[in-house]
Amino acid sequence: MPDKSVRNNTDTVYSILLIISFSHFLNDMIQSVIPSVYPILRDNYNLSFLQIGIITFVAQITSSIMQPVVGAYTDKHPHPYSLTAGMMFTLAGILLLSVASTFGFILFAVAIVGIGSAVFHPESSRIAQSAAGVRKGFGQSVFQVGGNGGTALGPLLAAVVILPFGQKSISWFAIAAMIAAGALYYVGRWYKTSLHTDKKIEITSAVKMLSPKRIRQALVILCVLTFSKYFYMASMTSYFTFFLIDKFGVDIRVSQMCLFAFLAAVAAGTLIGGAIGDRYGRKLVIWWSIFGAAPFALALPYVNLTMTIILAIVIGLVISSAFSAILVYATELKPGKVGMIAGLFFGLNFGLGGIASVFFGWLADMTSIRYVFQLSTLLPLLGIVTRLLPDIESRKNN
Repeated sequence: MPDKSVRNNTDTVYSILLIISFSHFLNDMIQSVIPSVYPILRDNYNLSFLQIGIITFVAQITSSIMQPVVGAYTDKHPHPYSLTAGMMFTLAGILLLSVASTFGFILFAVAIVGIGSAVFHPESSRIAQSAAGVRKGFGQSVFQVGGNGGTALGPLLAAVVILPFGQKSISWFAIAAMIAAGALYYVGRWYKTSLHTDKKIEITSAVKMLSPKRIRQALVILCVLTFSKYFYMASMTSYFTFFLIDKFGVDIRVSQMCLFAFLAAVAAGTLIGGAIGDRYGRKLVIWWSIFGAAPFALALPYVNLTMTIILAIVIGLVISSAFSAILVYATELKPGKVGMIAGLFFGLNFGLGGIASVFFGWLADMTSIRYVFQLSTLLPLLGIVTRLLPDIESRKNN
């Protein structure tokens, strides 16, 4: 390995950050194919909105249950090549989904993809923070923006590739999984070396001043904020296309392009949020990101098509900056447990998204898709609880 791989752990290894971000891009692009093909699956197998929600629930709850367990285990027993193994599950799941012919088969396929995600996210997040050195917010956002970029590109590729050629063309995404597996093998080689050179993580004086009870309370508040963000995001990622089709009568292709615009804004906002968090403080970013999105979210269900798209882009830019800040803030509260914390919050991300998809699918069947969006816009108001977080960064800088 190059000498620069053996480093002081305050250095930033940009090559590894870019590779792990690229792998995240490919991983989440593959995963985003699942919600992107919902209109096809719904038409092919006459699925209800509730069944659509169950598909998301199975994929995300499989991942969410396993991620904290995987993260806690790898905190004590790191496995540098586990990321490559996890990508093999994703590869298998996407191939199964391309040939699934029943609702049960679809659920099995997306569960396999969920297992791959459970292995990927905690360990890759740890590697991103290790490669970032002291610029943890930047490193986490670079890692995260790769995933958001892949999530944004998925609907676009679905519109261009899968819609014209049908469900079997999902198998073409297996190429991306194989590329990601190769990239992750290279990252694993670097990580194996870095395990012998990284220094012990120091606990800041700001965190030492907090009691265990106060730390637990702060983690609960972060979980509430994660709930508000990802319940709202689930309504957008799973049902925004249906909302546009129902309210404005656009076709599937146009609705997918609008979803792509929202998700591209999410990717951009993630990168911006990480840099701002390192410079001005993560609590400020969390506050601005979730509660700051509320006015735009509240207006979205009541405007015309053009303004709906504009507001969706603004919401994506604003609300997306929270996750990197939340995750790094949480790892500062529990230093030395990056895998467990990353697994917990990525698990909440997937689990809450899955539960929200089932809930909003059921609600859409019982009422209407428009009512779902009128209700979900209230969720960013929960961002007000950010004021209860301890201001550890201002203490640290004193």
